Amino acid sequence: MRRHLKRRNVVLAVLLFVGGLYFSHRSDILMAGPTRSPEPIPNDLTWQAERLVSKESWVEQGDYVPLNVSYQLLAGAPSTQQRFLSVGLSSVKRKKGSYLVPTLHSLFSQSSPEERSSMVVVVLLADFDVSWRVATVVEIKTAFASELEQGQLVVLHIPQEWYPPVTGLKRNYNDAPERVMFRSKQNLDYSFLIHYCAGLARYYLQLEDDVSSAKNFFTTIKRRVEEQEAAKTTWATLEFSALGYIGKLYKSPQLPLLARFLFLFYQEMPCDWLMSHFRELMTQKKTILFKPSLFQHMGTFSSFQGIYNKLKDKDFEEGVYANCPAEVYSDMSTYQKHVPRLAWDAGEGFFWGRSPEKGNHLTVVFKEPTVVSGVFVETGSGGKDLLESAEVQLGRDVVTAEKEKSCREFQSVGAIANGKFEMQELDRKFSSASSCLRVQVTGAQKDWVIIQKIRISTKTSTSPRQV
Repeated sequence: MRRHLKRRNVVLAVLLFVGGLYFSHRSDILMAGPTRSPEPIPNDLTWQAERLVSKESWVEQGDYVPLNVSYQLLAGAPSTQQRFLSVGLSSVKRKKGSYLVPTLHSLFSQSSPEERSSMVVVVLLADFDVSWRVATVVEIKTAFASELEQGQLVVLHIPQEWYPPVTGLKRNYNDAPERVMFRSKQNLDYSFLIHYCAGLARYYLQLEDDVSSAKNFFTTIKRRVEEQEAAKTTWATLEFSALGYIGKLYKSPQLPLLARFLFLFYQEMPCDWLMSHFRELMTQKKTILFKPSLFQHMGTFSSFQGIYNKLKDKDFEEGVYANCPAEVYSDMSTYQKHVPRLAWDAGEGFFWGRSPEKGNHLTVVFKEPTVVSGVFVETGSGGKDLLESAEVQLGRDVVTAEKEKSCREFQSVGAIANGKFEMQELDRKFSSASSCLRVQVTGAQKDWVIIQKIRISTKTSTSPRQV
């Protein structure tokens, strides 16, 4: 075992040494200037961009293993003041569809002015088609003039001469040469993008160019980071989506290491696999994945050869979690630790009960009377343990019996169908405040039942009366 570990360490040392020689060679090129003729680019489109170097990382404190690359700034300019969050995404020309502008629109529209002022979005236009870049920059400048002016959006490009070879590479996993070239180039794109973002903010969020964002995702991320820091958890990556390289959060001091790691092993495997190896090398053995997911894949066609891609994150919730403080009760037999309130709370927990009888219930009692404008109930998992027959009700007048609370009167809102219930604009019918929400079983079933989530949207009550 020790001999195997020693052999692996020797191999890694050799790879790092070779990588260091390559970086040193690139450093000489940077000092002398590139020897190849640069691609012709309109003068009004680009100018050289300087990185904001962060001295928090030991790699950059002494300029160890230098990763030198020339950036061209196509639009916007980052603030010299470090922000809380930088968001990086790389985009190339697609054969079918384009999702970059909708992705940017989702990021900014789902953030408050205060949230936008604490983050910067960095877009790397990584395609070498100059006409596509010019057209894309014009579109971005038209749609996001304010964000560019306020330093909330930066658009970059890296000339092709700074890339190592992406053709004729070894075919790991028996991938087709086209696939190897695509994923290897993508690793390099991410490496250069992450390298640029290292000094911009305290934390870095990796996204793709075809995602939609949850409402106030920034605030949720900040809260999760604060929770991890308060618990003094050792972490390298926090994940806010289970998909690919979407929603992965890193600490800024570790970005120079991550950039070099992706660069050194760019031809070995896809970026999300490398990301997992990096996390483990940084001594975080287990994935830290938060639910509900904050980002959803929106693209229909992949950036690789326009292949149809229907990948979706089943744990994504677009709206902000708005459930009010409440107590949750149920007379259904609970399985292990899957208690009733897990269906009400944010997160990945759920209620799991044994075979319900007619009349069984799960009742949510609000801490304060609340005007409910929308209700969403989801049951089951993978098509199993669905709640087959039940009714959703709103109640008034809180009463206490045998140490449990409920309401004196209930009115039906509607019936669960196919394991789900969703209704909006309830305040048109129930315009005054409610004190309870109840899911009542209307027919016995042999199967157990999982209630994944109960979510409500609310409005401020204008009347102290309860309905």
